[in-house]
Amino acid sequence: MLTLPGRHHRRSGARHTFDLRVHYDQTYLVDDAESPDGIPDDHPVHPVGIIRVDDGGSAFLVTGLHTGTVAFSVTVADHDPGADTAGYEDIVEISFESESEQVSLHEWDGDTHGLPGLSAGPGWYRLRYHAQNMDQAADVDTSDDIIDRYLLQIWPQDASEPQVVQSASERLAYWSTPD
Repeated sequence: MLTLPGRHHRRSGARHTFDLRVHYDQTYLVDDAESPDGIPDDHPVHPVGIIRVDDGGSAFLVTGLHTGTVAFSVTVADHDPGADTAGYEDIVEISFESESEQVSLHEWDGDTHGLPGLSAGPGWYRLRYHAQNMDQAADVDTSDDIIDRYLLQIWPQDASEPQVVQSASERLAYWSTPD
């Protein structure tokens, strides 16, 4: 790849994988801020349930497992990397506004995992959250064996309505149902 003088190239699309500790079925994507205080409301017209964003630069992500370890991957890209419809049961999308270009993944107990800088700096991004085996994991209270796995893709895109791309689990249906 040719890089022009005076311009820097950001590597796009590298996948970062973690064994992530979750508690209370949750983890957070945080934009240079603190984790959300409580569960943000879902979109009133287009609920996607398992991922919700707030105005403070954070996203609340639901897992199937209540407490334990899940496999979690994040891809930060400069364009839509495409949904992995063959590898995951549930896939949802939502818009997220970043006030900085640095986000991190926060575990419920406060541990954090740094991620690469967002490719377009501050502004609007799309979050596509993939989930596999949420129903099986929900049947277990605590486990350090990997049961469920997740992929979060992040790329620059203007704000748009949330969307359910693919839905197969009872957990997604449960979290998408208004109270």
